[in-house]
Amino acid sequence: MLDQALMEILACPKCKGEVHYNAQKTALECDACHLAYPIRDDIPVMLIDEATALAD
Repeated sequence: MLDQALMEILACPKCKGEVHYNAQKTALECDACHLAYPIRDDIPVMLIDEATALAD
């Protein structure tokens, strides 16, 4: 799990909006862009090319 201070400064690289954990805590999700950024080895991969689209 990511440090709370880190979570407060992380933002979606596409829209600069707020991100939050998904239910499984395996990705950070942006509700505005409907993208999920994976977390690998406790490191969030905040690259648009690595993001997956969220199902509606």
